[in-house]
This record gives sequence, structure tokens and C-alpha cells, in this order.
Amino acid sequence: MKGRVLIVAGSDSGGGAGIQADIKTVTALDGFAATALTALTAQNTMGVHAVHSVPLDFIARQIEAVMTDIGADVIKTGMLGDSAVIATVCEALDRYAPGVPVVVDPVMVAKGGHALLAAEAVDALRRQLLPRAAVVTPNLPEAEALSGMTIVTVADMRVAAAALLALGVPAVLLKGGHLPGDDIVDLLATPDRTEAFSSPRIHTRHTHGTGCTTASAVAAGLAQGMSLRDAVLRARVYVRAAIASAPGFGGGHGPLNHAVTVDVGRLGAVE
Repeated sequence: MKGRVLIVAGSDSGGGAGIQADIKTVTALDGFAATALTALTAQNTMGVHAVHSVPLDFIARQIEAVMTDIGADVIKTGMLGDSAVIATVCEALDRYAPGVPVVVDPVMVAKGGHALLAAEAVDALRRQLLPRAAVVTPNLPEAEALSGMTIVTVADMRVAAAALLALGVPAVLLKGGHLPGDDIVDLLATPDRTEAFSSPRIHTRHTHGTGCTTASAVAAGLAQGMSLRDAVLRARVYVRAAIASAPGFGGGHGPLNHAVTVDVGRLGAVE
């Protein structure tokens, strides 16, 4: 086991997304997951039924406790909830994790449609957290909110990725699963190049937690010393296998099979 990832995110009682998906993903990829909970949700495959926020000082204490003892090679953020939580997390990271790369998954809306980030907090996310990110991993609705543009084509995705880079983010993994079609195109954009990765869509309702899972898989790869590109390639292989072998639980958007094992010996073969 190698690669320590501190995950700062909310809990999903249904186990498909949030901190539960994060822990399972990092563990499945042979990393070590530590956590700082920002919120508890009463959630299942049908949606989010209630949210209980964690006190701000306790969020900071969790980050302090992990970083002053176990440490972390990468920080991964997920559900932060509102601008006060964002400010608290940023202050704690500056104090206890200076220089540690941050993978920012800008969680805004649950799969079932429940808002997980207050509308007033989008600007705080843009101004305070994104400048601290090593990579940001938005889906299309999140990228639209952050960039202020509408995305309906892959060409639009490229423009949006460039707009996010202009905010000071060194790398963007823009996930294209919300676009219609039989293929899913993700973009990995840096100031030097934008690369597209395409794979056939798996037509299924069991996709709950794909965003959390992807970001945590990327974080695990970076924590293990992989290049960003290789971490993204491995994450895409892992997530696709986890969707293909999903257990079929629940009556709504079901969870993935996070325990799946994949052979990623030749990463270049999975582009």
C-alpha cells in the first residue's frame, strides 16, 4: 500500500458516492485513505433526503489531526456545502498542508438533483479553492457553473476547459458523460495541450458516485507518484470496470462496484 490521500468531503449513507466511494476507491487502488467529514447525508439510490452539516471547527480539527500525524501526499475535496466550509477548508489546508497537491471535485448537485453546494458558494469555490488546485474534475453542469457558459458539444467543452484554466487552475479533467451519444469524451486540459479520451457509453442507471470515484482514483494515482495523464487513464479504466460490474442495488441511480480489479499494465492501450 502506498499513497496517502486525505479526503475532505461529505458522507453518503447509501455508500455509493461521497466519502464512502472515496475510501473504497483509494483502497481498491492500493492507496491509504484518511478523511475529514464536512457533512452527513441521509441518502440512497433515490436521492438525498436530509443533510446535517459538520461544525466548522470540527472540520478543521479533523484536517489538523490527520496532517500533524499521518500526513498526506494528496488532498481530495468533494462536497463542501457552502462558502463558510470552503473558507475553513482553505485556511486549514494553508496551515496544515502547505504544498500538498489538491484534487478538487467541485461537487454541486447529487445524481438525483439535490443541491450539495449553496448557490452563493460557487464564487467562493472559484476564487478561494480553485487557485489551490493541482487539478479540478468537474462534470458538465459544474463546468457550466464555474465558467458561466453553456456546454452542448465537445467543442464547447474545449472552450470551457480553457476558461477554467484561465482561472488559475493548472489542469482540468472535464468529464463529458452528460453529453448525449454512444461515446463519452473526457478532456484533460493543461496550458500546454488538451487531450481527448473517448470510450463507448455503458447504458445503465447504475452510475451513482462516478464523479467522486473518478476524482479519488486520480488523487490515488498522484499520491502514488503517477503522472497526471497516467492517473487519469487508470481512473477511467477503473471507473468503467466499476460501472460494468455494478451490483444493481436500489431502485434509482445504483452504486458502482468499487471492489473491481483491473489490469492497467499498459495504460496507453486504454485511451
